[in-house]
Amino acid sequence: MNSVFEQMRRNLVVRINQHNIKMEKVLIALDYDPTAQKIAEAGYQLAKAMDAEVFLLHVISDPVYYASRDYSPIMGFNGYMDLGSIQKDSPDGLKDASMHYLEKTRKHLGDDSIQILVKEGDFADAILKAAKEIHADMIVMGSHSQKWLEKIVMGSVTEKVLSHTNLPLFIVPTKKRK
Repeated sequence: MNSVFEQMRRNLVVRINQHNIKMEKVLIALDYDPTAQKIAEAGYQLAKAMDAEVFLLHVISDPVYYASRDYSPIMGFNGYMDLGSIQKDSPDGLKDASMHYLEKTRKHLGDDSIQILVKEGDFADAILKAAKEIHADMIVMGSHSQKWLEKIVMGSVTEKVLSHTNLPLFIVPTKKRK
C-alpha cells in the first residue's frame, strides 16, 4: 500500500508544484464506522506525503444513534478503545467519548502533532464549517455505500460536502471488494 501512496504523492507533488499550490492543512472526517481506521490511515499518509498538518474530526449528529445497545459507532481500532468509564448518554459524555476516540486514533497513527476536533450538528454542515474554521486545504472522507455512485447521485454527506466546497475532496472507498 505504501508504494501506491508514494506514487500518488509524487504525482500530487508534481501537479501541486506546477501550480505553486501548498497543501498545509488536511481535515480527516471520521464517523466511527469500523472502516474509520482505513480512512484515518489513508488520509494521514496523504497529508504526511504533502507535509501537511493533520486534523481529525468527528461530528456528533444524533445522540440516539450512540445510545444503541445493538451498535455503537464509537468502536475504535482493534484493541485501542475502552469506553467503560465514559458515559455515552449525555452530550458531555458523547463529546468525551469522541475526544477519547480521536486521541486513541492519534496514538494509533503515532503522531502527537495531530489536532483533534469534535463538532455537533448536521454531518456535512459541520465538516464544511470545521474546514473553514481551520483553513483546511483538503478534506478526506470515506464512502461506505455498497453502491457508491448511486449514493453520490441520490445524495449523501459526501455529495453535500462536494457540492458546497471549493476544496479538493479525497474520498476513501471503504466497501469490501469481492
